[in-house]
Amino acid sequence: MALFEIIDDEGVSFIKVTLDDEMIRAERGALNYLRGDIKINARLPPLGGILKRLLAEQSVVRPRYTGTGEVYLESYIGGYHLFDLDDTPWILEKGAYWASDGEVELSVFRETVMTSLFSGEGFVALQTHVSGQGKVVLRSRGPVQEIELNDDRLVADGRCVLARTEGIEYRVRRGDQSFITSLLSGERHLRVFTGTGRLLLSSYPYWRYMLLSGEEVK
Repeated sequence: MALFEIIDDEGVSFIKVTLDDEMIRAERGALNYLRGDIKINARLPPLGGILKRLLAEQSVVRPRYTGTGEVYLESYIGGYHLFDLDDTPWILEKGAYWASDGEVELSVFRETVMTSLFSGEGFVALQTHVSGQGKVVLRSRGPVQEIELNDDRLVADGRCVLARTEGIEYRVRRGDQSFITSLLSGERHLRVFTGTGRLLLSSYPYWRYMLLSGEEVK
């Protein structure tokens, strides 16, 4: 499999991928530069896939980079999280996907209509679904924590959950049973994750992390 590295320099992060007759995929526009004998293939998916990605506000094309050499992906003021896919499918929050091994399968996951409406996504909320084996790179605004649920639940305010395993059910509910008290509490809608599986959570940005830990902010 390809070698993925997260490089941190001058307060920004970028991804370096070393290929040895291998293939990776990346988000459209993610390429910064490459070295070596590497070909770029940007094929269109089937018509159904195009429509789903447009509805999900995802990139219609996620280019493939095949060959031997080094691929450098664009820097990001936030950061990245790299994790291993071990035959357990994951569902990624919109905008979280950045790159993956060529063996990783990409598809679209559709939330229920009610969840879509309450989350502010309209009638259709589609997210990226990854399955198979290999490395997956997520874009993150801050440090990522893995949380394991065992027939339990996690309640979050906002999109701090970047990804969840397929066994975790997701829904959106009011902060309180009463609409008025939900408004007064400032928590109109909360994201609730229940079941057994794993979550990747990023609850605060890097600048806050550095301030809390006493590190110098570059």
